[in-house]
Amino acid sequence: MIGVRAACRATGRAQASHYRRHRQSPPPVRPVRERRAQPRALDEVERATVRALLNSPGFVDKAPATVYHELLDEGVYVASVSSMYRILRAYGEVGERRRQAVHPARVKPELVATKPNQCWSWDITKLHGPAKWSYFHLYVIIDIYSRYTVGWLIAGRESAALAEQLLADTIAKHGIDRDRLTVHADNGSSMASKPVAFLLADLGVTKSHSRPHTSNDNPFSESQFRTLKYRPEFPATFANLPDARAFCQRFFSWYNTEHRHSGVAWHTPHNVHYGHVDQVQAVRADVLSAAYTRNPERFVRKHPEPAALPVAAWINKPAEQDDPDEPAHSTKT
Repeated sequence: MIGVRAACRATGRAQASHYRRHRQSPPPVRPVRERRAQPRALDEVERATVRALLNSPGFVDKAPATVYHELLDEGVYVASVSSMYRILRAYGEVGERRRQAVHPARVKPELVATKPNQCWSWDITKLHGPAKWSYFHLYVIIDIYSRYTVGWLIAGRESAALAEQLLADTIAKHGIDRDRLTVHADNGSSMASKPVAFLLADLGVTKSHSRPHTSNDNPFSESQFRTLKYRPEFPATFANLPDARAFCQRFFSWYNTEHRHSGVAWHTPHNVHYGHVDQVQAVRADVLSAAYTRNPERFVRKHPEPAALPVAAWINKPAEQDDPDEPAHSTKT
């Protein structure tokens, strides 16, 4: 048999031309080979016996390798471990073969507030203490419509009793009537505790919880904590509990009465919570009208107007509720 190079040299044909024409020709049709059964394979009866053994009450919760070695210890051999897996795989039983408890999916909370004291959100965050691994625990309740901090406390520990007392005092302070308020929180031990649940039930307050591991279900509290910890004066550590409490007093006073919040049309939470928005809006409108009168050419598109206050604040607004003409509801601070 002569090779391609020698044949091309003998015939005077370029080797590249030979390969080019050869590649253009269709490849030869390969005959379909029938797959033969492995003569050493288990027959159908043996396979059924192995499968029944693996799914028996004594072995259904054990891995095939465990079954194999237990049978060996009893002086029994039915099949190799790979054969056991192969048989289970053919029936889709390689994974967990026991009946599994199916927990229903947690319902996504969908909460709305169209005025203050309809829905509060609360959470607990840690503030670093003077020593490593030492913390102070800050409890904060915020109204999701006005962004007003309605109650807070700071303590050396996280406690369901402290959370219960804070909620009771805050609800009493604001004079909340029965069946008018929803309190939303995540699934922390204090938030989901029985004392807190019993208190809210006694006061006629609806409780709501975030889904597990879903921080977006509690955006208002998370956003406020970010504002707190990104303040320029926020210290890396607090020397003691009075030091942390004094800082929080200054922060929440500023947050409620001075901070212009983007989520409420750049009003302060205090003005929104206590109904002073109309007066502020009127002043802003007068200032913008005066500016327009002086220099109308600088306002190309339309007469300037102050930003409108959102009509509602949502936690997980349903898709069908989206309105392109409605102002965006932001939790930014």
